[in-house]
Amino acid sequence: MKQHTLAVAADDNAQYEQYRRPTKRDLFLATMEQIVPWTALCAVIDPHYPKAGNGRPPVGLERMLRMYFVQHWFNLADAACEDALLDSVALRRFVGIDLGRERVPDATTLLKFRRLLEGHKLGESLFAKVGEVLQAQGLKVGTGTIVDATIIGAPSSTKNAEKKRDPEMHQTRKGQQWYFGMKLHIGVDSKTGLAHSAVVTAANVHDKHPLPQLLHGQEEQFYGDCAYASQTEQIRSKAPQAKDLSNQRVRKGSVTEELERLVNRGKSRVRARVEHVFGVVKRLWGFDKVRYRGLAKNATRSFVALGLANIYLARGALYGQVRP
Repeated sequence: MKQHTLAVAADDNAQYEQYRRPTKRDLFLATMEQIVPWTALCAVIDPHYPKAGNGRPPVGLERMLRMYFVQHWFNLADAACEDALLDSVALRRFVGIDLGRERVPDATTLLKFRRLLEGHKLGESLFAKVGEVLQAQGLKVGTGTIVDATIIGAPSSTKNAEKKRDPEMHQTRKGQQWYFGMKLHIGVDSKTGLAHSAVVTAANVHDKHPLPQLLHGQEEQFYGDCAYASQTEQIRSKAPQAKDLSNQRVRKGSVTEELERLVNRGKSRVRARVEHVFGVVKRLWGFDKVRYRGLAKNATRSFVALGLANIYLARGALYGQVRP
C-alpha cells in the first residue's frame, strides 16, 4: 500500500472540519462510484488502449475513463475538466489522483482518449455493455418499446475560420420555431424506462425514418407520439407482433375530438417515460447543445451519455450489486 502524501492528507482532513457536510456532488460521486461497472467498461476499451513499453507510460485506463465520465456528468470541455480536477477535492478523490505524487492528466491527454473512443466507435460498445450489465442484474428488455426524438442544438453562426455552419448539421422547424443541429432518436423499454437503442441524425431527418433501428424485434406494444402515426407497416416490418399504440392526430372540430384526446392521454401516461431519459441527458448532464463539429463525435458522446443515464436511472436496483 502506498503511503499517503501531505497532499492527500490535506484533502482528507474532514475530521478537523466539524461543520462540513457532504455536498450534492459528494453524494452523487459516491453513488456512481458504487454502481458504475468499471471492470466491464474498461474491458471494452482495453484492447484499443496504448500499452506500456513503447515510450512514455500511458495513464491508467480506469483513471482516464473516470475523468471522461466526469467530463460528461458536469458538461466540461477538455481544459475545463483539467481545471476542475485541480480545483475540486471531491473530483480528485473520485478519479484517484494524489497531487503529491502525480499530475492531473492534462486536456491533451483527455482529448487523445476521447479521440480513441471516437475512432473505434467505442461509444456504441460502452452503451451496449451497460445494457448487458443491467440485464444481468434483472433489468431485462421487455415487450414494449417507446420511441421519441429530441433536438440537440448546434451553433448556427458563421463567424468561424471556414465562414460557414457545420455541414453535417441541418435546420428543422418545430411548431413555429426553427432549430439548427442534430436529432437523438431513442428506443426505451416501457417497463424499466431504460434506453435500449439509439440513432443520431441531422435535425432535418423525420422522426419516422430511423424507426426500424429503434426496435429490437420482440415488441408486443409500440408507443410513440403523433410523428409516428400511420407507421404500422414499418413497425411490423421489424416487430411483426407489435401492436401500434402511438398517439393519433386529433381531428379538431370532429364529433370524436374529445374521445381521441382522452385515448391519446391514456397512451401518453406510458409514453412519458421516454422523457425521463431525455431529462437526464439534456438537463442533468447538460447535453442540450453539441460541443463538437460533425455527427460522429457527437454520436459517441450521445451513446456514452445514454449509457450513463441508464445507470443513473437504474441506481435503485444497482446500488450495492455492481463492483465499484
